[in-house]
Amino acid sequence: MKRALDKIFYPKTIAAIGASNKAGTIGYMLMKNLTSGSFKGKVYPVNPKYNQIHGYLAYHKVRDIQDDIDLAIIATPAKTVPRIVRQCGKAGIQGIIILSSVKEAGAQLEADIREYIKEYDLRVIGPDSLGIIQPALGLNATFASQTALPGKIAFISQSGALCNAILDWSREGNFGFSHFVSIGSMTDTAYH
Repeated sequence: MKRALDKIFYPKTIAAIGASNKAGTIGYMLMKNLTSGSFKGKVYPVNPKYNQIHGYLAYHKVRDIQDDIDLAIIATPAKTVPRIVRQCGKAGIQGIIILSSVKEAGAQLEADIREYIKEYDLRVIGPDSLGIIQPALGLNATFASQTALPGKIAFISQSGALCNAILDWSREGNFGFSHFVSIGSMTDTAYH
């Protein structure tokens, strides 16, 4: 389990699934945050609608990437999430963050996600997650409008709204974090 969590919190390669060039979308903010900081790892945008996203070569599917992916971040419509989780499992990706909101889409989607978590022995943060920030790595894997400053205290919350409020407060007070984690609806942690 530690290795899969390391893939989430210390990734060297990230697939941003649902990354977008369309301003105002979660996929746009995710890709902007992943590429505008000092993160030294590789970022692979995945979206069949684009050939390039934010100047990066875009891939149509995760399996098209010719690299081992540590972390997949999913920001796609709810109905596509179980299929993408399964594709990630088949591709050997152990760590996944699901930003997509699936609550309103029905219990069957979450059941399907749990099934693939078990089948492929995955570790998943979300769905309904704001994402994670690792300030020491320069990693902002969220769709938040700002990032966390570096510090020595970890912050974890289920609520994305609370995460945004704490980010605002911390920036005003010049207060930093070692890890900043929005766990969302905890489909994986509730399952395990």
